[in-house]
Amino acid sequence: MFKNSNTNKRYYTLDYYYKEKYKTKVFKVSLNLGLTCPNKDGTKGYGGCTYCSNSGSGDFAGNKKDNLKEQFLNIKNMLHKKWPNAKYIAYFQANTNTYGNLNYLKQKYEEVLTYENVLGINIATRCDAISEECLNYLEELNKKTDLTIELGLQTIHKKTNKLLNLGYTLQEFETTLKKLQDKNIKVVVHIIDGLPFETKQMMIETAKYLNSKNIDGIKIHMLHILKDTPLEELYKKEQFHILTREEYTDIVCDQLENLKSNIVINRITGDPKIDDLIEPNWLTKKFGVMNDIDKELAKRDTYQGFNLSILNRSKQIISNLVKKNDIVVDATIGNGNDTLFLADLAREGKVIGFDIQKEAI
Repeated sequence: MFKNSNTNKRYYTLDYYYKEKYKTKVFKVSLNLGLTCPNKDGTKGYGGCTYCSNSGSGDFAGNKKDNLKEQFLNIKNMLHKKWPNAKYIAYFQANTNTYGNLNYLKQKYEEVLTYENVLGINIATRCDAISEECLNYLEELNKKTDLTIELGLQTIHKKTNKLLNLGYTLQEFETTLKKLQDKNIKVVVHIIDGLPFETKQMMIETAKYLNSKNIDGIKIHMLHILKDTPLEELYKKEQFHILTREEYTDIVCDQLENLKSNIVINRITGDPKIDDLIEPNWLTKKFGVMNDIDKELAKRDTYQGFNLSILNRSKQIISNLVKKNDIVVDATIGNGNDTLFLADLAREGKVIGFDIQKEAI
């Protein structure tokens, strides 16, 4: 059994995190406050990020024409068919959910906390859309409930940031992340693989960068091109490479191997609205992609955080070489952990151990 897993998953799933914390199944209820975005209304830019749909990345959130309670009940009741005994996290998903009148935001955030079996709140937003006043309120809200802020980063690469019309800088992201962490507010960061003209190494660099930031969780998405977006026009013009399912699987496994084991993997593939999807079509097989990732990690015999210790790789190599009746040498016994490891592999053979310290012997 792997660390942070009760299903032999090789990475730290959100489902496991919630079950350990609340001792029950927990699912998110996605909501839509009908807000806008500073990258759409002219404050930072117009048109939004090139990949963003008309729903503001809230394709599966509630209908903004319904009031909050109606949205919540509709989504909750639908998901309850699959998980009848679950409890909930209210997820403010569509558009930028700290970008609005603070009194209005307070009212909506605190309304959902009155709903039965709501355990906490997740708020999706941008790093450039949390005012100091809002930040101070979030600090107070964090004392009342299980609060998580979801920040879109997507990439650390400046050229891609500009191409996508993200409208914020890496410095702005770092500043906001630190402010949230200084107030002990949990942060989940979104990244996208397969962005136009990015190499595999660039995508891995984005994941590695987040290891240095002590984030609580990550969402890994595959870029999907949707109808009626600027990204669709760019794709038609440039015909940039779209990752194959096999390429995406390979990259995600590399990213997982380089992510700290305590970072919760909130999402590991995209989930586009099928009717609006241009490319890639393989994304419609969500569970197939997840199974491919599981199989690839098993094939590699690796897991989340594997590459962060050279000892993991050396033990893997030794395990593949040493047979049960071999004679092997441990040149420095130390505390004996590696000697025991070798003895288990060569259980019908012999381990010869050396050390200059009497305590080790």
